[in-house]
Amino acid sequence: MGTLGWQTWNSGPFSIERKPGKLPGSVILRFCGPFTVRDAYSALPPGELNKMLGLEPAAGEEAPRLNILDLSGCPFMDSSGLGIIATHYVRCQKQGLRMMVAGMSPKVREVFRITKMDTVIPIAASVEEAENN
Repeated sequence: MGTLGWQTWNSGPFSIERKPGKLPGSVILRFCGPFTVRDAYSALPPGELNKMLGLEPAAGEEAPRLNILDLSGCPFMDSSGLGIIATHYVRCQKQGLRMMVAGMSPKVREVFRITKMDTVIPIAASVEEAENN
């Protein structure tokens, strides 16, 4: 894999891709497909999912300062998917890293609104907007 290449995990209809962002120290995690516990853990054990979401820099990355979770490819999320994101947010906070969620579909935004996580986790309309905040 090249220095700035994508890392990808595919599990049928769900995948997570990790790549460096445009800003030094930014990492973009792109979620594609429905984000439910069944989809997320069907082919990847929890420890491996946590490694993919890891806060350690991948080869060629600077130490992360900003994690952007790009949910533009995620049409649906259940409470377990939101729980994984909330846990990741807490880990980022403990390490002094910023985390933002970007590009939510209306259904995913509704999950955030109903649970009031939209008042806790910073939200941007797009990855580009998140990188400029």
